[in-house]
Amino acid sequence: MNVKNLSIASLFAVLSLGALAANAQDAVKPHTYMYGDNLDIAKVLSVKQGMGSGCGVVESRMTYLDSTGAIQALDYSAIEQDCGQGN
Repeated sequence: MNVKNLSIASLFAVLSLGALAANAQDAVKPHTYMYGDNLDIAKVLSVKQGMGSGCGVVESRMTYLDSTGAIQALDYSAIEQDCGQGN
């Protein structure tokens, strides 16, 4: 097996693993955050913020790995980050 074939096989393997992780994130049922929840977050995978009108509270979702390596999702409210605060 030459280097070109090995490189192509490696590329397809990496892309396949990425696709599996993306599908797994979509299949996770999110937990809605309540004040005082004890969160077990080992690594944050993604944070998606909803669209709001102007400055204010928007719904957000964080996808993360817990200490066992399982993918979890958390819905929570946050202040919109793209607030045009001119002085």
